[in-house]
Amino acid sequence: MKDAAPSRPPAAQIVHPFAEPPAPGTATEVAEGVMWMRVPLPMALDHVNIYALAGDDGWTLIDTGLGTKRGRAEMQRLLDGPLSGAPVARVLVTHHHPDHVGLAGWFQTEHGAELIATRTAWLFARMLQLDEQDRPTPETLAFWRGAGMAPEILAQRAQERPFNFADVVAPMPVGFRRIRDGEVIQLGHRRWRVRTGHGHAPEQATLWCEDAPLVLGADQLLPSISPNIGVYATEPDADPLTGWLESCAAFAAVARADHLVLPGHKLPFTGLPFRLTQLAENHHGALERLRRFLSTPRTAGECFVPIFKREIAGDAYGLALVEAVAHLNHLLACGEVHRRRRADGAWMWQSK
Repeated sequence: MKDAAPSRPPAAQIVHPFAEPPAPGTATEVAEGVMWMRVPLPMALDHVNIYALAGDDGWTLIDTGLGTKRGRAEMQRLLDGPLSGAPVARVLVTHHHPDHVGLAGWFQTEHGAELIATRTAWLFARMLQLDEQDRPTPETLAFWRGAGMAPEILAQRAQERPFNFADVVAPMPVGFRRIRDGEVIQLGHRRWRVRTGHGHAPEQATLWCEDAPLVLGADQLLPSISPNIGVYATEPDADPLTGWLESCAAFAAVARADHLVLPGHKLPFTGLPFRLTQLAENHHGALERLRRFLSTPRTAGECFVPIFKREIAGDAYGLALVEAVAHLNHLLACGEVHRRRRADGAWMWQSK
């Protein structure tokens, strides 16, 4: 009989105190006055977590789900079910992505809720909600060419209506309450310190409870998937990966193994210091494989295997492409690669 394998110390493992998510239309109390709910999404990542904090004047919602007909119906189920009996007094949006901000404007106009967000999150969300396009812009097409998008995919996308925030994000009226990094705010019956992170979304808010080991981690702190780190035509030379790695290091300085992290997706977990190490090492490993791969000139579209360890096609192709550009831009910012334009407009990248 073999001896049992030695167990890792609690700081070096991920533990899920709640084995199953709440069913649609229901809620699970994960701490006193903190309700965890899940709203379905029509995509590969098929859900987003929403949290409700009980307070004397009503609920504070953390994120909202999509601003679609189905999204409103799912939210109404929650309002009529586990949240019934108290109004939604405020909504805090952790970052500007549609699955988190989609119904924020609806809560403002239909429920009179106050909107709380970082300045960057609010500006991005409102700008993109107002920026509706029937076809990709010339700048977007040029960015895709520069990334080496496969010609057949580029030709198809050039003739299609692109993703528009307006399709899935409710109109957002003027007016919000700004939160800043380091600020302590009262939400419900608890005090929370705002710590902003970068990389997945600029100035993404995470909330660290001052009164208990609770962290609202948004998409910055996920237990089993790494959030997309992407570069887009809005800022084609951006280096979000530096922001991501710096955020992991900053959070690691204050993370504790007993923090119960309430993430934007997947299950709540403990073991945050270990997870932050994983999240950083995931990209350090990809960068090392990419450095070796770039001994020969490559486009971003040719770099999926060293970064993700597999080829990527279908619906995930676009996200993979923008993340490949993010890794290449990071190496460029670090002075480790150079690039040149190919005749068709694609950037060719090579290690120095």
